[in-house]
Amino acid sequence: MEEKERAILVGADTGEDEDFERSMEELGELAKACGMSVEGTVVQKMDSVNKAFYIGTGKVQEVKEYAEALEADMILFDNSLTPSQLRNLQKETGKPVMDRTALILDIFSRRARTREAKLQVETARLQYLMSRLVGMHDALTRQGGASGSMSSKGAGEKKLELDRRKIEKRLAQLRRELEEVEKERENQGKKRAESRVPKVSLVGYTNAGKSTLMNAMIDRYMHDEEKKVLEKDMLFATLDTTVRKIDMGNQREILLSDTVGFIHKLPHGLVKAFRSTLEEVKNADLLLYVIDYSDKEYQQQIKVTEKTLLEIGATGIPVIYVYNKADLCDMEQMPKVLGDKIYMSARTSQGLEELAGMILEKVYAGYVQAEFLFPYNRGGEAAYFMDHTQVLEQEYLENGIRLKVNCHRADTGKYAEFLAE
Repeated sequence: MEEKERAILVGADTGEDEDFERSMEELGELAKACGMSVEGTVVQKMDSVNKAFYIGTGKVQEVKEYAEALEADMILFDNSLTPSQLRNLQKETGKPVMDRTALILDIFSRRARTREAKLQVETARLQYLMSRLVGMHDALTRQGGASGSMSSKGAGEKKLELDRRKIEKRLAQLRRELEEVEKERENQGKKRAESRVPKVSLVGYTNAGKSTLMNAMIDRYMHDEEKKVLEKDMLFATLDTTVRKIDMGNQREILLSDTVGFIHKLPHGLVKAFRSTLEEVKNADLLLYVIDYSDKEYQQQIKVTEKTLLEIGATGIPVIYVYNKADLCDMEQMPKVLGDKIYMSARTSQGLEELAGMILEKVYAGYVQAEFLFPYNRGGEAAYFMDHTQVLEQEYLENGIRLKVNCHRADTGKYAEFLAE
């Protein structure tokens, strides 16, 4: 069995982060998700940041001694560090140092499976490195000479300039590849839109139970083990957006998508890189906010989810609040439905039927009952209704096919010429 890297956590509480303790707890979970073992934590309360080390010089010595005593391989900072701070801390402690952003990027790099996810993660990682290179320029001494000339730069600057050009070239290549993947996704999205099957997206904090809920729906309505998604009790177990067509009976189908989870201080570069993947969320007819109700800070999960959705432009979409893992709490009644909220357990499937009813009520609210008569030479239109609506009655007459259906109100307008009198 491979021995885990031993890490210590370091955080500076400047009073700006209201959820500092929560953030430190998550840092530990992120370390575990990266295959590390957390050996200890060092925290410093401070009014202002030390430009050279972020934390105070005395605390740097304490971190060094603590890391040596615990035989730590790595020092993880919850705060975002500048290139010079990283370099200074590594020099003083004699240990590798990572900040929260680098740690999350590392996890994403390990977990990416599809081509799109790999391209997105590499883009975010290179953008992060680019910002580090820009910062490193400030720490180098310039040599004399005409501006704009490579020969006027010091050896360190020449190396940084070459690195920067390599990264820019690779980023341009990644953007081209991502554009191709995005076109494929757009085409898939258009086909889904044409099908008029309601789109429902699972959103929420990482490890709140989105994948567990999707698998529970697949178990109940699809009975297909191969359609299931990876389900694991750790942060960012899945990154790739997965879409499944779920037949919920009476020819009422939904397209259910599982997306990457959110987290406190999710790096902006990652949100930006995954923007195309999150288009599934923006184009949804309904969002299921999956919340870990057993987490005492579950209200913070909702805040982070809403903030991230605002950042990607996914606003004004109807929502059902799914308070998951309610079986781990002392609830006298479970499942429990209160308006657009449901307290349930995806793990035990308690509340699954009630949630399904809420989903159908929301997404089929715009549906009406109508009767159509399609001439036999317009079989394509009749087939569309047979495939994509709830057919209540079907009759073959001399002059065509009569269908009585539950369909979207928009279809009654689009196919008004076939409405039966």
